[in-house]
Amino acid sequence: MGNTSFSKGLPSTLNAPPFVDNWRRKALIAGVVFAVIAVVLAFLGQGQDAQHLGWIHFWRGWLDGYVACFGFCFGGMALLMVQHLSGGKWGLIVRRPLEAMCRTWPMIVLMFLPVAWVGATDGRLYIWAQYSNWADALKKGLIDNDQAHAIRWKQPMLNVHNYWWFSLACLAILSFYSILLNKWSLQRDADPEPNVAYWRTKFENLSGFGVVLFAILLFGLVIYWVMSIDPTWYSTIYGFQYLVGEAFMVLPLAILTLIGLSKAEPIRSTFRVIEQHDLGKLCFALVMLNIYFAFGAFLIIWSGNSPEEIPWYLDRIRGGWGVIATLDVIFHWLIPFSLLLSRDLKRIQSKLTVACCVMIFAGFWDLFWLIEPSYRDAARDLRLSWGILEYVAVPAALFCFWLVYYFWQLTRRPLIPTNDPHLAEILEHDYVHA
Repeated sequence: MGNTSFSKGLPSTLNAPPFVDNWRRKALIAGVVFAVIAVVLAFLGQGQDAQHLGWIHFWRGWLDGYVACFGFCFGGMALLMVQHLSGGKWGLIVRRPLEAMCRTWPMIVLMFLPVAWVGATDGRLYIWAQYSNWADALKKGLIDNDQAHAIRWKQPMLNVHNYWWFSLACLAILSFYSILLNKWSLQRDADPEPNVAYWRTKFENLSGFGVVLFAILLFGLVIYWVMSIDPTWYSTIYGFQYLVGEAFMVLPLAILTLIGLSKAEPIRSTFRVIEQHDLGKLCFALVMLNIYFAFGAFLIIWSGNSPEEIPWYLDRIRGGWGVIATLDVIFHWLIPFSLLLSRDLKRIQSKLTVACCVMIFAGFWDLFWLIEPSYRDAARDLRLSWGILEYVAVPAALFCFWLVYYFWQLTRRPLIPTNDPHLAEILEHDYVHA
């Protein structure tokens, strides 16, 4: 590992450069700072809010950050499987970052435990868990008729037992896929006489079923973790929005990683302008696909004019939420679309970096817009309080801690898959950096 014996023209080292450790230190420091801020805000919010929502906002922010980190981990795995199915030399460059992302699954499992305990077992995040005795809660005026009706008829699914078992089962299956993909990747690199057709078929067979399975499991997890916050809400396109939303954040992070690594070998010799341009075009496609699903969901509900569905959007555009929704469109579509539309800008690292950072920020912003108005105290009432800042501090802390683990995983393996059939093409003499 780390010598030129693997392939003619490879750099003298294939390992991650030493400055990745500096990335880890900075991410750790930022994570600690944001964590301290989050705890302070929880105490401040507890005293400021009449409903004492300080720590409740903290746990809502945790749910927001957890869903994002889950998307980076297993969304990275899904994009990795798509790459194995599609082929192409672009996958040679992003494979190691994507593999490092999905190897963070132990942290994702640990992050889930507080969500499950506080949200479902303790009932502080999910109304169906807090008021499982819906009839008594309805009599006391704690829930309305619509909520009572939804909790009653969805109780066979929305209960604490099923929430735990389904979530843990899905995490176990997805973690197993991550382990298998990474294990086979190392085995292919170690193969002294690589059989290209054998390994391609093996990865395609695993990934073909895996992509479909991931989509199905993600739909179920999104229902339990996010959509069930408001048990009266239902949507057949909701899972697709999260599926595309994960890729919308994962690919920019992979590109940012490659741009940072391109300052040294081995990525300096393999991350050419043409590959950067290809990844920029893929980002542009995700921007268009993301706005397609978001607008498609809105158009279906608007044209249907159904009184059961319209309130979901009214909760997110009234009472100050219209500003958040407008900025969501600007961050999610207008800015990255304008930047990535240009062929030249996709070839300039500084400009592509800005577009990728905006896309990642937009993903977090969109999760805030999706999650917080689902709670009755926040629907159509955007309250500017200490508690609302938890949606910055807590997700930022979790993301920074996740980045520490992700950067550490980057240093665990060579950054170049040495037995990839596209390696020789990327290492063509005319395109190797000096």
